[in-house]
Amino acid sequence: MSAQAFERCAEQLSSSPKRWVVTGGAGFVGSHLVAALLRLGQRVVVLDDFSSGTRENLRLAQKDAGKLRASASLDVVEGDICDLDVCQQTLRGADYVLHQAAVGSVPRSIARPLATHRANADGTVNVFLAAIEQHVPRVVYASSSSVYGDEATLPKVEPRIGRALSPYAVSKRVGEIYADVFGRTHSLLAVGLRYFNVVGARQDPSGPYAAVIPRWVELLAHGKSPVIFGDGATTRDFCPVGNVVQANLLAAVSTTTGPGRVYNVALGGQTTLNEVFALLRNGMAARGFPCAGLEPVYEDFRAGDIRHSLADTDAAQLDLGYDPQHTLASGLDEVMDFFAAQRGGERVSEDAEAAG
Repeated sequence: MSAQAFERCAEQLSSSPKRWVVTGGAGFVGSHLVAALLRLGQRVVVLDDFSSGTRENLRLAQKDAGKLRASASLDVVEGDICDLDVCQQTLRGADYVLHQAAVGSVPRSIARPLATHRANADGTVNVFLAAIEQHVPRVVYASSSSVYGDEATLPKVEPRIGRALSPYAVSKRVGEIYADVFGRTHSLLAVGLRYFNVVGARQDPSGPYAAVIPRWVELLAHGKSPVIFGDGATTRDFCPVGNVVQANLLAAVSTTTGPGRVYNVALGGQTTLNEVFALLRNGMAARGFPCAGLEPVYEDFRAGDIRHSLADTDAAQLDLGYDPQHTLASGLDEVMDFFAAQRGGERVSEDAEAAG
């Protein structure tokens, strides 16, 4: 039934193209949403300040979309969601907004709480206010599993949250509260999606706050051991980005959800960091990288990290028809294949330079 829900969603959008604004559309998740929308013949507007997203991601999104239908289009607005006027202008005439723009990373939020609050709390309020002013029918926004904080009960269910463990978690929770309040005071129809450790191609492996999976892949490719904070028994509910795309589109067109609702988006499974390391090490070694005998380096637990994570996705399945089709194995393969392809391109370029 739920797999059919996404098929019906795709058919509905293909037959009646809409105007979508994707904030943070040049980022990791955002660019995958852009590719999916273009593939369905939609009119897409990306709003991004390119502080972390890249034009290369948009180029790859267009490539992934393949030959575009006549109805498809992509426009890019370089701007900051913390500028309310920019939000107002960009959202004018939009049918849907997929709000992905954010400053990510728990450690970064601890080091730079003001920047995190500005982008994730103030910026989200601006997007909501612009949507209200421009009469946008539906906003789907990215929240985070970090809002569960120190709530120890597994699996995580949407109504039950604990104390926040980081400024990042606070900033995402603030967005949820505003979505609920604006739904009651300003008739904003905003649906939140709590992402659980999204993985896939185009995640940035660089920088001190890069996500675990791409950073480990980068290190393994160079024959270096990644660091695991803690004993490696920490668990995460990793979610391939294809499932996140499905959840966003379903939430946008759903007739069975309402203002202020939030949903877990995950696989509904637990994998330890040690298990993920082994899968990546073996996978990268099989792709010819010099990492077959490597072991991780263990360091102390980090402040703000959640020990165990597991999502209950029943609400998303019931209300949205969410049915994750992409497995963890396929998600990790996507990351490694993408990295191997990029490295192959780099090697070709290096060889050409050497020959020249």
